Amino acid sequence: MESIETQILNQVRSLPKGELIFPADFGNLGSSEAVRLALHRLEKDHIITRVAKGIYVRPKESKYIGKVLPTAEEIAEAIIVRDRLRAIPTGSYALNALGLSTQVPMNIVLLTDGSPREIKVGKRKIKFKKTTPKNLVAKGKISRLVIQALKEIGNKNITPNDETRILNLLRNEDPKDLKHDIPLAPAWIQKIMKRALQYG
Repeated sequence: MESIETQILNQVRSLPKGELIFPADFGNLGSSEAVRLALHRLEKDHIITRVAKGIYVRPKESKYIGKVLPTAEEIAEAIIVRDRLRAIPTGSYALNALGLSTQVPMNIVLLTDGSPREIKVGKRKIKFKKTTPKNLVAKGKISRLVIQALKEIGNKNITPNDETRILNLLRNEDPKDLKHDIPLAPAWIQKIMKRALQYG
């Protein structure tokens, strides 16, 4: 009978490099404490790298920079998939995701229907903030980001250039999803979103 550590090692080696590893992935092999200790030993042996509390990776390797670790954005996405969360980027993260800002946010803030929490990834943080269901029912991948990005910019701060770029983005949205999402936005954002339908 193979030890838990050997079984975990075999599973880890079968994964593509760069894929995130969570203790829950090995819950069928033993107790949570035994899995935690096995992962800790694999980390000490430099087989996996801890990227945040309870999150590991078998790093990709680059001949130029050595170990390539996942970004905070990739870790946030993996947590959303793992926990089957409904989550939406907000604030400066939404602006960056749409390409409306080139500034990489230090804090990735996501609205979610899951439990609120904060995860440290190096110098950056991933924050899951509990929100009302209404903020999560938007269907369009672009329009739901636009609603959050415009809230971040603010009604009085939006420039004609911002509005033009947002309309161009919204014209790539599925019109059915856009129509569904318009009533979910504040009135001033609805006006902008409706223009994308008129000239789409």
